[in-house]
Amino acid sequence: MTLFHDVAGEGPSAVVLLHSGVCDRRMWDAQFTALADAGHRVVRCDLRGFGETPVDRPHTHSEDLRDLLDALGVERAALVASSFGAVVALEFAARHSGRVSALALLCPNAPDHEPSAELRAWGAREDALIDAGDLDAAVALNVDTWLGPEAGDGARALVGAMQRRAFEVQLAAPEEFDPVDPGVGTAELAAIDVPCLVVSGAHDIPDFRAVAARLAGLLPAARLLELDWAGHLPSLERPEETTGLLVEFLAPARAS
Repeated sequence: MTLFHDVAGEGPSAVVLLHSGVCDRRMWDAQFTALADAGHRVVRCDLRGFGETPVDRPHTHSEDLRDLLDALGVERAALVASSFGAVVALEFAARHSGRVSALALLCPNAPDHEPSAELRAWGAREDALIDAGDLDAAVALNVDTWLGPEAGDGARALVGAMQRRAFEVQLAAPEEFDPVDPGVGTAELAAIDVPCLVVSGAHDIPDFRAVAARLAGLLPAARLLELDWAGHLPSLERPEETTGLLVEFLAPARAS
């Protein structure tokens, strides 16, 4: 099965947009067309268990991505990834290094990150709400946690809809269809030597600010950009400003 996806643009350079774990491909509405207009062939997809892509078997997200790019005839692409999407992007870059031209990681998580006690407690709170059947409260918890102060009502409504959809798809899947860990650790990450922009939000929770700082120091060709206005989802909080950052960072790929 191919991941549900959209393609825009006909430029010679390919850009793939990978969504966060509370969203699906709709989170990139503002960036999708703009990057195509900037001269890229742009792909956005719903990872398995999100949006329109069901969980129908055990899977590895980075290998699902490989299969999608193969199906589209994309040999090499820049990966733009938000939060959990950065885990997938980094795993793909570690396993298929020749197929990645650049990485833009927005408030990233990392494959080898050990959650803090604070984040584990938050996860336990979310699990308790889900186990109690209170999806409304679980959705609200995620919206309140992951969107920063710049997010408007439209962004909050969209994240709520995307998170509810993710809950519905994932709760319908049997446990034996859970993702398979590809085993990417610090050594594999340190070998990813492509231009990388790591974005951190001043209003994000400490775990992900720490991940961003660590990745910026670990990846050989990375630089860190801290946004004093951003929470965890800058592409939804200030869409135009985030789009501009991405267009500027990806311009060398379009010109090459």
